[in-house]
Amino acid sequence: MAASELYTKYARVWIPDPEEVWKSAELLKDYKPGDKVLQLRLEEGKDLEYCLDPKTKELPPLRNPDILVGENDLTALSYLHEPAVLHNLKVRFIDSKLIYTYCGIVLVAINPYEQLPIYGEDIINAYSGQNMGDMDPHIFAVAEEAYKQMARDERNQSIIVSGESGAGKTVSAKYAMRYFATVSGSASEANVEEKVLASNPIMESIGNAKTTRNDNSSRFGKYIEIGFDKRYRIIGANMRTYLLEKSRVVFQAEEERNYHIFYQLCASAALPEFKTLRLENANYFHYTKQGGSPVIDGIDDAKEMVNTRQACTLLGISDSYQMGIFRILAGILHLGNVEFASRDADSCTIPPKHESLTIFCDLMGVEYEEMAHWLCHRKLATATETYIKPISKLHAINARDALAKHIYANLFNWIVDHVNKALHSAVKQHSFIGVLDIYGFETFEINSFEQFCINYANEKLQQQFNMHVFKLEQEEYMKEQIPWTLIDFYDNQPCINLIEAKMGILDLLDEECKMPKGSDDTWAQKLYNTHLNKCALFEKPRLSNKAFIIQHFADKVEYQCEGFLEKNKDTVYEEQIKVLKSSKFKLLPELFQDEEKVLSPTSATSSGRVPLSRTVVKPAKTRPSQTSKEHKKTVGHQFRNSLHLLMETLNATTPHYVRCIKPNDFKFPFTFDEKRAVQQLRACGVLETIRISAAGFPSRWTYQEFFSRYRVLMKQRDVLSDRKQTCKNVLEKLILDKDKYQFGKTKIFFRAGQVAYLEKIRADKLRAACIRIQKTIRGWLMRKKYMRMRKAAITIQRYVRGYQARCYAKFLRRTRAAITIQKFQRMYVVHKRYQCMRAATIALQALLRGYMARNKYQMMLREHKSIIIQKHVRGWLARVHYQRTLKAIVYLQCCYRRMMAKRELKKLKIEARSVERYKKLHIGLENKIMQLQRKIDEQNKEYKSLLEKLSSLEITYSTETERLRSDVERLRMSEEEAKNATNRVLSLQEEIAKLRKELHQTQSEKKTIEEWADKYKHETEQLVSELKEQNTLLKTEKEELNRRIHDQAREITETMEKKLVEETKQLELDLNDERLRYQNLLNEFSRLEERYDDLKDEMNLMVNVPKPGHKRTDSTHSSNESEYTFSSEITEAEDLPLRMEQEPSEKKAPLDMSLFLKLQKRVTELEQEKQSLQDELDRKEEQALRAKAKEEERPPIRGAELEYESLKRQELESENKKLKNELNELQKALTETRSPEVTAPGAPAYRVLLDQLTSVSEELEVRKEEVLILRSQLVSQKEAIQPKNTMTDSTILLEDVQKMKDKGEIAQAYIGLKETNRLLESQLQSQKKSHENELESLRGEIQSLKEENNRQQQLLAQNLQLPPEARIEASLQHEITRLTNENLDLMEQLEKQDKTVRKLKKQLKVFAKKIGELEVGQIENISPGQIIDEPIRPVNIPRKEKDFQGMLEYKKEDEQKLVKNLILELKPRGVAVNLIPGLPAYILFMCVRHADYLNDDQKVRSLLTSTINGIKKVLKKRGDDFETVSFWLSNTCRFLHCLKQYSGEEGFMKHNTPRQNEHCLTNFDLAEYRQVLSDLAIQIYQQLVRVLENILQPMIVSGMLEHETIQGVSGVKPTGLRKRTSSIADEGTYTLDSIIRQLNSFHSVMCQHGMDPELIKQVVKQMFYIVGAVTLNNLLLRKDMCSWSKGMQIRYNVSQLEEWLRDKNLMNSGAKETLEPLIQAAQLLQVKKKTDEDAEAICSMCNALTTAQIVKVLNLYTPVNEFEERVLVSFIRTIQMRLRDRKDSPQLLMDAKHIFPVTFPFNPSSLALETIQIPASLGLGFISRV
Repeated sequence: MAASELYTKYARVWIPDPEEVWKSAELLKDYKPGDKVLQLRLEEGKDLEYCLDPKTKELPPLRNPDILVGENDLTALSYLHEPAVLHNLKVRFIDSKLIYTYCGIVLVAINPYEQLPIYGEDIINAYSGQNMGDMDPHIFAVAEEAYKQMARDERNQSIIVSGESGAGKTVSAKYAMRYFATVSGSASEANVEEKVLASNPIMESIGNAKTTRNDNSSRFGKYIEIGFDKRYRIIGANMRTYLLEKSRVVFQAEEERNYHIFYQLCASAALPEFKTLRLENANYFHYTKQGGSPVIDGIDDAKEMVNTRQACTLLGISDSYQMGIFRILAGILHLGNVEFASRDADSCTIPPKHESLTIFCDLMGVEYEEMAHWLCHRKLATATETYIKPISKLHAINARDALAKHIYANLFNWIVDHVNKALHSAVKQHSFIGVLDIYGFETFEINSFEQFCINYANEKLQQQFNMHVFKLEQEEYMKEQIPWTLIDFYDNQPCINLIEAKMGILDLLDEECKMPKGSDDTWAQKLYNTHLNKCALFEKPRLSNKAFIIQHFADKVEYQCEGFLEKNKDTVYEEQIKVLKSSKFKLLPELFQDEEKVLSPTSATSSGRVPLSRTVVKPAKTRPSQTSKEHKKTVGHQFRNSLHLLMETLNATTPHYVRCIKPNDFKFPFTFDEKRAVQQLRACGVLETIRISAAGFPSRWTYQEFFSRYRVLMKQRDVLSDRKQTCKNVLEKLILDKDKYQFGKTKIFFRAGQVAYLEKIRADKLRAACIRIQKTIRGWLMRKKYMRMRKAAITIQRYVRGYQARCYAKFLRRTRAAITIQKFQRMYVVHKRYQCMRAATIALQALLRGYMARNKYQMMLREHKSIIIQKHVRGWLARVHYQRTLKAIVYLQCCYRRMMAKRELKKLKIEARSVERYKKLHIGLENKIMQLQRKIDEQNKEYKSLLEKLSSLEITYSTETERLRSDVERLRMSEEEAKNATNRVLSLQEEIAKLRKELHQTQSEKKTIEEWADKYKHETEQLVSELKEQNTLLKTEKEELNRRIHDQAREITETMEKKLVEETKQLELDLNDERLRYQNLLNEFSRLEERYDDLKDEMNLMVNVPKPGHKRTDSTHSSNESEYTFSSEITEAEDLPLRMEQEPSEKKAPLDMSLFLKLQKRVTELEQEKQSLQDELDRKEEQALRAKAKEEERPPIRGAELEYESLKRQELESENKKLKNELNELQKALTETRSPEVTAPGAPAYRVLLDQLTSVSEELEVRKEEVLILRSQLVSQKEAIQPKNTMTDSTILLEDVQKMKDKGEIAQAYIGLKETNRLLESQLQSQKKSHENELESLRGEIQSLKEENNRQQQLLAQNLQLPPEARIEASLQHEITRLTNENLDLMEQLEKQDKTVRKLKKQLKVFAKKIGELEVGQIENISPGQIIDEPIRPVNIPRKEKDFQGMLEYKKEDEQKLVKNLILELKPRGVAVNLIPGLPAYILFMCVRHADYLNDDQKVRSLLTSTINGIKKVLKKRGDDFETVSFWLSNTCRFLHCLKQYSGEEGFMKHNTPRQNEHCLTNFDLAEYRQVLSDLAIQIYQQLVRVLENILQPMIVSGMLEHETIQGVSGVKPTGLRKRTSSIADEGTYTLDSIIRQLNSFHSVMCQHGMDPELIKQVVKQMFYIVGAVTLNNLLLRKDMCSWSKGMQIRYNVSQLEEWLRDKNLMNSGAKETLEPLIQAAQLLQVKKKTDEDAEAICSMCNALTTAQIVKVLNLYTPVNEFEERVLVSFIRTIQMRLRDRKDSPQLLMDAKHIFPVTFPFNPSSLALETIQIPASLGLGFISRV
């Protein structure tokens, strides 16, 4: 395939960029061979000419299609090169917030600098057991792969974690160890996994420090081997450390810190135990203040110190040793503060009594003078003499620092040794997983000896990595039988030889260290002379003679020679060490004991225990000089040896690689610096892996995947039945160069870029098809548009022309109408004007004449009224004066009364204070009274307050209304008076003549009176109007108040209803929570019980063989015996055998009994809480049953008829049994009589009884036939309604039907059934009436209780008003009265019961007397001869066997046989198919009934305990078999229901027949055993759920997610090296049909076992929850599953599950609701994800998903085809903003292990116990029916 085919127009390429490293650009025209310039356009729109290299003419790398961007595995990319890797990592890290990515066998981990919720235990459980390629990349996936390969291949594993400082190596290693600790657990009780994890805080405190790049940088390398036993459980660990950075102890760069432990000590200086260390602030000590940054943000060093000490304690480092460690560390700090004073250039001294040195010597237990002397002097030894030479100040400071480094390094080694001892296990190690946390490649501005050793170690690791990658590639090619071609890869062996070979850099360095006058300069010259111009990897800098350059695999590094010799020697003056060895402090000499040993050299380089299996130590004849030689080993030599040992270990294991990348140098969260990332990718070997993969065939497809993806490129004739041949034929046509691909056994291998080429062809084909579809659709749309437009134009023209014609006709009509209107209008105007003038003239005349008449009349009237007005005005003035005087008097009275009231109030307040004091004295009594009233007060308080408000408002309104009415009445009276006055006007007119004479005199008075009259009239009118306004206002206010009252009443009612509903829901939630907590406790108890049994078994194996005849009591039997027996009914004599049974086990296994006693104590502590929860549960269940019963009061007519028929059948059967009982009693009366003549044939009594027997037999036969008829009718009806009835009932009834041959009998039975139905309807009505009467009586009781409550409240109120002494007397009197009333009521009840007892006794005596007389009469009628002659013969013995009481009798010694045959050895399948459901439960209960009948409490107790223990043993033995667990869950529930149904309690006897009520237990109350059985049923249910989960778990992901139920919808994307399971249904994969078949199997088994329908619903709900949770969790952890097509597949699969629910009539089980999160996740994958409206729709739709889950799905959403669009980051941010106020769990995954609380609703059985037959197949011949 030529380049011109790929470098075409619109192709995208990567070009180098100085800022972003690589930039994306698009070709503007096709590339042609020979072109020197490419025309490009950058993404920001800028055009660019890219010049090709004239020598190489290398084209820029091509960019991968968008569909491949963001892949989990970098090897899945079609183009494998640096820019593609960098871009893929950036997209995953920035856009999807994914920090892990696979690169072949390497896991690339980018440090997010932020806490992510992806390391919880739920995530660990999700990755446990999964294949590495089946889940998204994660450190847990690598750990699981290592753990799985260790168990599968029986080969040790290693996880190599590398990277720069701050890249997250330590955290990754820590999470890997946490995964192993969580998944594997420990093999002993010592919790080794906790100790392994506890080693982390210790090592971090002494080996980690803050650097400029990382706040918690590991300054040493470590390799931790986690040991496992044969069962692959953690048994121990071992740690090896490498190259501790000792220089940090004495020097820190700017913004850096010393090791954490020093700052933790300083922060804890105030603790009492640290007072003796005389510590100060970190800024006080020279060794901790140099960096100037003693505090890390967000870190509390005091708290970290507590964690460190706790970890030390957990690892067995005692408090005394801990204080010793802290003492040495404090001594190092004080040593750093020792100062020197110069005497001259070659000598120095320490000031006398130097405080810091004094503290150091006190802490170390050494002499002050010796230490001060040897800090300033050194000893020189020659062949003949020894000199003591003073040293200069600079040398003294260096010697002090060297001593501090040496002490710290030895202390570090000592701590590592003790950690290894604590982690060492006595059990033999079977295998191990090593975790290597080691420094990555480093290059700084100044590189010294430490960087040289680090880069040397990375060269060795890179060589091992390259060889491993090369080996894997070779194995893959050989496996697929592809011709192997040698791949050229970078071999760094020359660089390693340069460093470690003979005459290499390390050899020359060691040789120079042995020289007396060796220096860094001379060593540099030797390097130049030896390697310069001889080794291509060694160079000399141009401007320096004290440095050298090495070409490492990652980059060139320049090393400064200064300090190399000193650091390699690691010189410490021997005299100073001797002083420390002579210390009185015990721990200090321990640190230097191992210096003489080979295994623990002075340096910290190879510290830690070296396994003896790897190092052979020959203890033979050592020369005296050997120790000194070994002591003088250089650091480089030690490091080389330890590195070789490490490489041997890694080469003997299977390695797994984790490369940690630091995204930026500023620790910003989710910020990606391309330059830094590329540097690290080059350094850590990721790009080398890519290069090796790209050199061969990096893209690999299975034939089926290739066919599914590229089916679109094939024609129909190309498709053959053989997929492999089809793919070969197509590829030969598509790719002409056969070197570009190879055909393997199962896969097709492609060269780099070929998949992109195929994707391009596929996209072009799809694009051409899209264009054709678009062309056709657009043409059709345009034609439709043109036809529509043409039709519209014609229509518009027609309407316009018609409109114009109508407008012209309208104009003509309007012109003619206008002329006519004008004519009539003018006539009308003239006529109107005339009429107006005439009317005006007449009106003026009338007005003038009227005015003159009115003036005359007014003059006469005014003169008459003036006198009347004077009279009334004067009277009014007098009344006003009187009213004012009266008001003043009333006011004075009010003031006086107020003064008297205040005095009275003062007295009452004084009395109230005394009452309050008395309340405080008797607060207890009031509290008791208030507690009784509180509940009712709270319920009625709000209601009463509203009533009071309403009554007050009504009173106010009524008073105001009355006042207004009085005012209105008064005004009416005044109006009547005015009318009377008007009537007298006529009489006063006669006096007008007399008054005319006085007119002139009273004229002035007249004016005044007129003014008063006008004023009075105005005021009266104003007052009336105001009263009217007030009246209307009052009416409106009244209406408003009434409306408010109604609204408030409605609101209160609604509020109360809402509160009631909310409280009910809250109570239900609380009940479910309590039930769940209780069932979890039961689960924990059963787990501990099983653990206890396992411990007993282990103890049995550990203990010697027991004595002959001794048999150990079973653990479950003893534990249940002690827990499940009645404490109130066990006597000492009865308890003795139990003690005797327990004593041997206690002697034999004392540890077991101690554990058992702890468990028993825990159980007893939980017993009370359990009982209260059970009571609440029973009460709630009873309420639920009542509500259900009310809803089912109106069943269908057909169901009612069946119920009536079954009741009739039971009634006939009970009558039949009564007749049998009477017959048996008569036979007993005959056979028990000693006189033989009585039973002789021919005797009168014999004949009478024989006649009775015959009649009874006939009646019995008639009844039997009726029963058979009814049974046959019932069978036919049941078959019509419920065709899937239980197997056994139908067989019994069909047998009865086969006996009936006469059709007339069936018709007669049907008529009888109708009559019976009518009879039962009347009975039902009577029962309903009785039920209503009962309700009325209960309401009456409630009313009486309310009255009693009110009376109590009144008494309480009265008591509170009384003085203290009287109050006590009143309360006592009230209590006496109440007790007296209660006693009287009890006495009345006792008297009634006594009367009933006497009455029954009298009846019993009468019956006994009658029986006696009858027997005497019968004996007298028999002759003596007959008694002598005739022998005694039994009467009709066979019929006696048919009358049973529903009990089974067995002997005490047969109890174990009963349990063995009925429980331990019973096969569920045979019982379920051939016998009635729940038969074992019925048999056991009938045995219990017989023991109860015998009143044998020991037998009852023993049988129930053995039954419970037997069920537990069966479930322990076959607990992974679904049929067994389901069978015993069904039988346990049926046994529990039988104990309830026949307990004699009224609540459980409602549905019993009279015959069933006769079978109730009479002697024992087994309520406690019911609780035990309920607990056992809960445990069995939880075990059933676990079995379901184990069976369904492997099917769910494959069937719900991976399998393509709708073929062709999901596209297959290219995958990388870690291939996922194919979604095509192979023979071994599970499909949705597999899940549904398994669900059908579960359901049919449960139905066959006769499990309660409600319990089946709960099991189905739990199954669907497991399916939904596991599917959603897997979806959230798999990027390749989050696509539109997969959402469609999930919704289809869920619809199939819903269809299954509908088929099984289980839609109301709540199972569908458990799938809601999965449904919403599938909808989220399919909805639009662009606009704000889409975001709003998503937020409202996904209410069952948490915010974290929604964001995770959106981040993982991946288009399968190019036509789908990715979710923008801005859209995800919008979703997060909208959901920020939602309060939900931050947990990402659903809890797949969650078990819903189970309930066992009471389900009585209609089966009569006496009809149960015991099959011979059960082997229960030793029990007999009674």
